[in-house]
Order: sequence, then C-alpha cells, then structure tokens
Amino acid sequence: MILPENLQLSGSCSGTILTVSIGQAKKKKIDPSEATRIIRRVLAENSGEYRGAYVLAIGAALTIAGTTAFVAYIMKEVIDTIFYAQRIDLIAVICGAILAAFVLRGIATYVQAVELAKIGNNLVARYQKRIFDHLMKLGLNFYNDTRSGHLAAQINQNVAGVRDLLSITITSIARDMVSLVSLVAVMFYQDPALSAIVFLIGPPLVLAVAYISRRIRSVTREVVSLNSHLLGAMQEATQGIAIVKAFTMEDQLRAKIGGLIERAEARTNKIARVSERTTPIAEILAGFAVAGVIAYGGYRAILNQQPPGAMFAFITALLLAYDPARRLARLQVGLERSLVNARMIYEILDTQPKQSDRPGAVPLTVEKGEIRFEDVHFSYSDMAPVLHGVSLVAAAGKTTAIIGASGAGKSTLIALVQRFYDIEKGRILIDGQDIAGVTVQSLRQSIAYVSQQPYLFEGTIADNIRYGRPDATMEEIIAAAELAHAHEFILQQPEGYDTPVGENGVTLSGGQRQRLSIARAIVRNAPILLLDEATSALDNESEKRVQQALDSIMQGRTTIVIAHRLSTIVNADHIVVMEAGRVVEEGRHETLIADPNSIYTRFHKLQGGADWQVVDDLIMDEMGETGEKAPEIQTKRRGKAGNKA
Repeated sequence: MILPENLQLSGSCSGTILTVSIGQAKKKKIDPSEATRIIRRVLAENSGEYRGAYVLAIGAALTIAGTTAFVAYIMKEVIDTIFYAQRIDLIAVICGAILAAFVLRGIATYVQAVELAKIGNNLVARYQKRIFDHLMKLGLNFYNDTRSGHLAAQINQNVAGVRDLLSITITSIARDMVSLVSLVAVMFYQDPALSAIVFLIGPPLVLAVAYISRRIRSVTREVVSLNSHLLGAMQEATQGIAIVKAFTMEDQLRAKIGGLIERAEARTNKIARVSERTTPIAEILAGFAVAGVIAYGGYRAILNQQPPGAMFAFITALLLAYDPARRLARLQVGLERSLVNARMIYEILDTQPKQSDRPGAVPLTVEKGEIRFEDVHFSYSDMAPVLHGVSLVAAAGKTTAIIGASGAGKSTLIALVQRFYDIEKGRILIDGQDIAGVTVQSLRQSIAYVSQQPYLFEGTIADNIRYGRPDATMEEIIAAAELAHAHEFILQQPEGYDTPVGENGVTLSGGQRQRLSIARAIVRNAPILLLDEATSALDNESEKRVQQALDSIMQGRTTIVIAHRLSTIVNADHIVVMEAGRVVEEGRHETLIADPNSIYTRFHKLQGGADWQVVDDLIMDEMGETGEKAPEIQTKRRGKAGNKA
C-alpha cells in the first residue's frame, strides 16, 4: 500500500484514536425516522429476494399464533364440558383437537426456525460479499484513514445486525404480534371487563421500555467501537509478533490490550444491566395482573356461582400472552442494537469511491506507453501540498528514474499514475490520453507494479504469481519465475510451486518475496512498469538477483523507477531529480554528474562519491583491453571516479 510521504501514522491502538472514536460514537444516535428509514432500506433491498421464504415463514408464524390462541380458547370447553358438565362423549374430540393443535404448532415452529435461519445465513453471506466488493472499489484514501484490523472487526460484528433486524421484525410482527392479538381477542371474548383492567399494566411497561431504549442507544455503538479496537489490536500484535518479542513489548501490550478488554467488558455488562431491566419490570407487572385476575375470578366464582371454564380460559390466554408480550416489550431494545449494527454497515456501503470512472469514461489504449505529467498539483490534505506543478515525460519504451529526498513526492507520482488519488490541477497523459477520462480497470490492467514491500496473499506460490494475470497458464508462470530468478528457489520448496507461502510469505526471505512479486509483474505482461524502491530493503546478494530480474522485464517497456541507491539507476535513459514536490533537474547520469553543483552530484557524494558497483562491473571489460590485473584496474578506476566526483 502506498502511503502519503508527508504523513506519519500514529500508534495502532493509541488512546487518542480510541477516545476520538468513542466520542464520535456517543454523538451518533438513531432517531425514530432514521430507524424507519433503515428498516425500509433493509426490507427494500432484501424482501424481493426472499419473498417465497418469507411467505412460508410468516405462514408458519401465523399458524403458531392461531394454535396458541386455540389452546387458550378451548380451555373453557375443557373445564365446563369435561369437568363441570362431565360430557364423557366429548373427551376424545376435545383432546384430539388439542393434540392436533400442538402437532401443528410444533411443525410450524420448526418450519419458521429453519426458514429464518436460512434467510439469515444467506443475508450474512450476501452482505459480506457486498461489503468486500465495495471495499475493493474504495480508494487508498479510505484505507489510509481506516485501520485494517478495526475495519475487519467492525464488519464481523455488524454484518449480523442486518440479519437480526429482519429476523426480529418478521418474528415480532408475524408471530408475537399476531399471537398477542389473538390471545387478547380470546380474553375479551371470555371477559371484556376483566381484560380492560388487565391492560392497565401496559402504559407503565411502555414507558419503562422507552427509557431503557434511550439508554441503550448510546452504549451499543460504543461497545462495537471498543470491540473493534480490541480485535484490531490483537490482530496487529500477532502480525507483528517478531517486533513485539525483539523489543520486549509483551508487558506493554498486555497492559494496553488488558485495558481495552476491561473497558469492553464493563460496557458489555452495562448493556446487559440496562437491557435486562425490562425483565423484572415485566415480571412484576405480570405478577400483579395474574394475581389480580385469579383473585377477582375466584371471588366471582364463589359468590356468583359461575362456571369456572371462562375464567380458566381467560387465565390460560393471559399466561400464554405473557411470552409474546414480553418479547414485544423487548423488541425496541433488540431493534436498537440491530439498527446500530446495520447503520454502521451502511456507513461503509454508502462511502463513495473517489476514484470511480467518470461519466463517458473509455478504455485506455496503450500503443507506445509514453507517460506525460503536465503541471500536476496534488495534496493529501488542504494543509499539506505535495506536488507543485510537476511536468515531466517518461519516454515510451525507456526507463525513467526518479530520485530525491524523502517527502519529495516520488512515490506520490507512482500512486497518481495508477490513479490511486485524483490530482487537483494539471493532467497525466498516457499516449496522449488523459487518465482521468479512461476507465480505472483498463488503466491499471496496463500497468505492472513492484513495491518496496512485496505483499503475498494466502495460497500457494503459483497462486501469488497468477494474481498478476488470472488466465496465466502454468507454463507462463514458470517462465515468469525464471525471468525473475525465482524458479531455482521455488523448486527447493517442499511442494515446489504448490507450496503455501504462509501469512504474507512469512516462510520466505525478503529477497524471495520480492522476486515472486517481480514474477507477478512479469506474468502481467503490461506495457508500463512502475518500480517503487524495489531493492532498497534487500541485502547485497538479494539486491543483485532482484536487479537482474528487473533488468529482464524493463526491456522494451515504459518504466518509471524510484530508487535511493544511485547504482541501480545510473544506466537509466532519463533521470529526474525532485525536491519539495518539484522537478529541479533532469538528464542522464553523465550529464548530471558533470555539474559539481547539481543536487544529483550531492546525492552522489553522500553515497560515497562513486558508484563502486558500476565501476567494478566495468573491470572485466577493461582487462581484455589492457591486460592489467583486476586489483590494479579497480584501484585506478576508483581513484579516477573519486577525483571526478
């Protein structure tokens, strides 16, 4: 990943980042209109896909509600007909009806659970795919501002929110609401006056739930943020375990991650305390209602000599209505959690890619491969301009080297050619075509890129090379590895090209990983090659092999090379010197080094005054001409080069 040269990344789990994230989380609350909008959006995006499954699940839920109400209703007949009137001839009929109701209810419960589980699992899979597809469209600016560990943890935690949102909505409306309404109808049918009295418990319960929901809004997002930071910190610690152990950072990280764990635990416990407050409130109110109904019915049966069947049916309906009423009372609390999760998912999905294709964009056609920068201005932020009117030409089929101090804007040019960012002013042309007006995919397919830090993905060695071009054959992969001087060490691996590389190629050396990335660039077979300090992090032996591989693929391609070591670019067709975001010098090595006051000469002197590797490479040629011994030529050459510098 190419990062802005003038930006410094802070610690991965700094307290400042955590405080800011949590502070922002507290400010974001969901009002009723936004909640309705999110629910409508989720339903609009998914209801059509699962229409048949939802119809089946809703039908099963209605069956559950109907059979539950029937069980309550038939209690009157059980008491009055069997026990009070002692109608023995109706026992089989009534018991058969009750058995049929329970069988039907069991089947409906199974169907509903299975269908909702299938819908939920598919929803999670669909949103995971949607999110990943969208993440692939977002530019580097998004990833520069977002920690990868935090992002992965946030997605894992929140993607289930959409599933839960739909499941809660369907089960609450189709099952619990219908069941409650059916049971209430039975209650009113049996005793309207008593039913009205029972419903006096409703307002206190509604007020309590509304209060709890307001409390839980501000806590849920904070818990998600804390858990995301926690999982991200753990991921980073395991990925950087070598540095952790080398700098004996174990105790520091234990303290930092331990603090995050304790804060996450405290917040999760707070959610549990707040959300579960509905349970004792509902239980107490239900206790008052049931006790009052039994007392009232008992006195009425004793004093008025009324048959007890209606009262038993009423009490049965009341008790059966308790569970759906309790679930509906907790509905808003569950919805608050799911809505927070769903909204955080949509915040990612609604992030607009800044480097998307413009209207009317056409595919890039590369015939020669000339790259031209015309008065390019760019900054990563308003306060940090990076490029100030850069104009240069990378000739077609030639190698153009760019050097300069850190922060000069070298890597930024590489990023802009690939349109990782959009420029503020000026134009970048490839064969006369403004890259702002071509499709991003066609632009990047015309470019092979080798970075300073090669990245390998999970899979085999062959898989990582094939990422350069998915349709590459095994023969092409082997040919690319041979050109990259990687074939020999690949064959020494336990399974050759089928050897798994481990996480980011941990089983391979730095030079081996870099040669695999070069093989990936070779198999891409693109007309433009971008090399961003591809050898700066390697030892001398690895650098020599990698440089040989690079020399092979640079032939005949338009190549832009960024390098700190001048020995790797002295043979470039054109050298550009940058300073503070501007082009200050241009020319070939011989021309630039001839000026004792040039910036290029200053760099040359800082690196030892002479490119001894280049000098030594010429020794063998001169031995054939003069017959002198190698050490004598080496001493003479180095003396002349040092004096000239």
